[in-house]
Amino acid sequence: MPQTAAIFRELRPTLALAFPIIVGQVGQMMMGITDSVMIGQVGKVPLAASAFANGVCNLIFIVGMGLLLPVAVLAARAHGAKESRECAEYLRHGMATAVAIGGGTLLILGFLSSQLHHFGQPAEVVGEVNPYFLLLTASLIPAFLHQVLKQFSEAIGHPWAAMNILLGCVGLNVFLNWVLIYGNLGAPALGLAGAGWATLAARTTAVALLWWWLARQPAVRKEWPERWRRTLSWTRLREMMRIGIPVGSQWLFEAGAFSAAAFMMGWIGTVPLAAHQIALSCAAFTFMFPLGLSAAVSVRLSKSLGAGRLDVLRPIGFGALAAGLVVMSCFGLIFAFGGGLLARGFTPEADVVALATKLLVVAAVFQIFDGAQVIGAGALRGLTDVKIPTLITFIAYWIFALPAGYLLAFKTPVGAVGVWMGLAAGLGSAAVFLAWRFHHKTRPGSL
Repeated sequence: MPQTAAIFRELRPTLALAFPIIVGQVGQMMMGITDSVMIGQVGKVPLAASAFANGVCNLIFIVGMGLLLPVAVLAARAHGAKESRECAEYLRHGMATAVAIGGGTLLILGFLSSQLHHFGQPAEVVGEVNPYFLLLTASLIPAFLHQVLKQFSEAIGHPWAAMNILLGCVGLNVFLNWVLIYGNLGAPALGLAGAGWATLAARTTAVALLWWWLARQPAVRKEWPERWRRTLSWTRLREMMRIGIPVGSQWLFEAGAFSAAAFMMGWIGTVPLAAHQIALSCAAFTFMFPLGLSAAVSVRLSKSLGAGRLDVLRPIGFGALAAGLVVMSCFGLIFAFGGGLLARGFTPEADVVALATKLLVVAAVFQIFDGAQVIGAGALRGLTDVKIPTLITFIAYWIFALPAGYLLAFKTPVGAVGVWMGLAAGLGSAAVFLAWRFHHKTRPGSL
């Protein structure tokens, strides 16, 4: 194991980079949480409908984010090697890829919008979900573009602007929710659809502001593309896809497992689906902390490889893993002992609160596993090791977690809580094997 002194020495710059990333990630997640809180005040059917719509849309969104993640890895490596032109090219190719993925997403989800009644959800949920679903779909293109700009900004050492812009747009989302969901300031009360319009407006504003800021910064000028309409390089696109496709697959397996869990909750009923949305919103919020650490450790490892500093790889990775375990253990205690209070903040419905409280007790356990697995995956991604981690995540979530969750939920008296117990088991197995993989890859002489 790396020496303790080296771990602490490398942890400080990792945390310094991670802090604005984490705040920005939390801000992004707050858009979804504020939607859930404000929609929950309208009723449990709109809340369940938002859970269903987000379960489908977020699955596609997360896969797209995985496909775009090479921008951060490759731009960081080029920045570490002081190759400014390569940084600019990875940004340009990333933006073009985001437009292509966004267009494909519109086609896929546009078709699915007419097929939602085939997912086995409660009739009242399906009857209310479609306008919100279509607005979420439309907001994915600006979300993809913003993700590329944000990753680029972080990779070249400018994470604070992305953080501040995103926080401002969270405030905009809350304000527009208040206006459009409830019909304030003379606007019509659109209910669930109002939350969709607010998300679309906030995401569009975020990408426009971040583009404007980056394009005007003298410190970014060397890494900013001089010409955007040049022919794209298939060599660079293939390089990006060699990383992006496995990472997108990893995130598909994990996000797909959570989407499948939402569908199983819907098979049980409206109350379990609404409770699932509350517990998932809380867990997704705390997940942003290790996710930010994962992004920071990936960038730092990529830069270190680009600069030829192999001696710091293990201290960077294991330091981030230790920090993530401490943070997620603290959140686990909050979920275990304050779950009821958290659930009541989303809805006054007593039956939904009672079930969500039980789910949060299970979430208290898998918080630790979730933090470890995402940091482990991020560390391996920084080493461009993505194929074996993809296999690990597939086995953990689809061979282990989902079958276990189904059996516990539908074949034992545990019921809806069993779905989350299965997810916890899958996260735990992924955490162990990804951490072992990083240990194996960074042994002396392995790179």
